Amino acid sequence: MDFTPSEEQSAARGLAARIFGDLSTHERLTAAGTGTDAELWKELCAAGLPAAVEDIGLLGLVLLLEEQGRTTAQVPFAATCVYGLLAVAEHGTPEQCERLLPGMRDGTAVATGAFPARGRVHLAEDGALYGAVPWVPWLRDATHVLVADTDLALWIVEASAPGAEARVTVEPVETTAPWSAGRLVLDGVRGERLGNRPEAYAAVLATARTAFAGLQAGVCAGSLARAVHHTVTREQFGRPLSTNQGVLLRAADAHMDTEAIRVTAYEAAWRHDGRRACAEQALTAAWWASEAGKRVVHAGQHLHGGTGADLDHPVHRHFLWGRQLDAYLGCGSEVLEELGLLLADSAQRDAS
Repeated sequence: MDFTPSEEQSAARGLAARIFGDLSTHERLTAAGTGTDAELWKELCAAGLPAAVEDIGLLGLVLLLEEQGRTTAQVPFAATCVYGLLAVAEHGTPEQCERLLPGMRDGTAVATGAFPARGRVHLAEDGALYGAVPWVPWLRDATHVLVADTDLALWIVEASAPGAEARVTVEPVETTAPWSAGRLVLDGVRGERLGNRPEAYAAVLATARTAFAGLQAGVCAGSLARAVHHTVTREQFGRPLSTNQGVLLRAADAHMDTEAIRVTAYEAAWRHDGRRACAEQALTAAWWASEAGKRVVHAGQHLHGGTGADLDHPVHRHFLWGRQLDAYLGCGSEVLEELGLLLADSAQRDAS
């Protein structure tokens, strides 16, 4: 395994770090409230970062999402790349790619996904979709939504489907993290089928888990960096808080947890890009992102002492994002059960 970024991946990561660092400031995030920073999204698209994901692969996307996570930048970057660009590029027909990808590359189209499937959307005999999904991230910004029906077939649905009888309703919903989420209601909507392979849903879900694990790695790294700065500069009894052994050990544990999230996400992405089997690795990355992620953001808040309890402090934003990512695509126990079943099934096949 070699996770060393290519020249293109390193260049894209450096550009993302600069844009996120310059524009995703505490003041701008405060002004955005729970919505999207539209100007930042325009800047990212103008710089060609969403479009670059098709060339730099999932590992490159993980690197970019780390930079987003460090600053908790409120843009639909992960959702558009995972449920839009990569999903269409990997599972769409040539006609779908030609028609849908240009808008997602330049940011005029925003994609999201009603994932994971919970059996809430069903396909009627007339070919229309019915059902409701309680919350979908970045739905309020989306022009296209990737939906899985009860049979795990994938459908691309326009967020404002035409027709008097076929309706897509988006009801604003506030979640733990400010992700411009909404409740999706489909009432007789005719979607566009994406991919004919039965494993398309599993492949997109594995890609999503890997990408959002990378986002969690960045969220944790940002939380830890803030905690380190606070404990180094804050003095108690005439010496920095960082000189206390308890503080050092807590920060060291958080660092190791963050590295575990990062390296497992890198491995899953590297295997994906090399067309190797990566289902087990994606679940492993998702487990670390859930279990270790919440430990890190709790530690980051605790190491700030009373300051961490201030809802307006930047570290609290990392806490909210970390807890949202903890359970977004399955909490730790759910993912672990899924991984166990996958390993047991693999062992049974090998035995037979």
